[in-house]
Amino acid sequence: MAKTKLKVGEISKPRFEFRTFGQGFEKEEYRMAQFSVPVPEKVWERKSDEVYIVSKTNDINNTKIRNGKMDIKTFVKEVNGLEQWNPLLKTEFPLKAKFIKDKVFPAFQTECPELKNEEYSLRQFLNIIKKHNDLQAVSVKKHRFGYMVNDTICEFAEVLINGALVFTINSESTEIKDIQKTMEDVGLIKYENINYLQAIKRIIGMSDKKL
Repeated sequence: MAKTKLKVGEISKPRFEFRTFGQGFEKEEYRMAQFSVPVPEKVWERKSDEVYIVSKTNDINNTKIRNGKMDIKTFVKEVNGLEQWNPLLKTEFPLKAKFIKDKVFPAFQTECPELKNEEYSLRQFLNIIKKHNDLQAVSVKKHRFGYMVNDTICEFAEVLINGALVFTINSESTEIKDIQKTMEDVGLIKYENINYLQAIKRIIGMSDKKL
């Protein structure tokens, strides 16, 4: 069976991903750029301001807010050290109280507080998060540079997590073998696979692991 041809910036079936965080990756980014085929101009360089909602009680659902929209992805499985994530829900603010209680807080895997309003703006929702003992809203500013290597969608990014500067580099595809080859070509084999949820928890001290 022919493999699915990925296109940068387009939605495909669920992908597997390798991503790591740390300081630097100058050599790896250089190799990624050299191996990359031309990519659409819209992904050459992108900047975004996002808010991730992390929970002390959850490690399988990744929640972020960007441009007034909430996006939650859920962990599906790990194969050969690569993680597969699926969209769980995507919605815009304001949010109905029933939706927050029935859909959002189950993803946080923690108790939902009493909701007195019928709906909540983004500011009101973040106020709920601020008051909750298990949850924390984290500012994440991304400066991303897009590539495509071995038919895998790749990026290198400078990231500010609550003001702490870290770097991340990744490769994702529906095809595990293509990611593995990219990891070898770029020089990523020696690094730990760390997703955004794990990286954020380590930086803010919600996890005792070091980045």
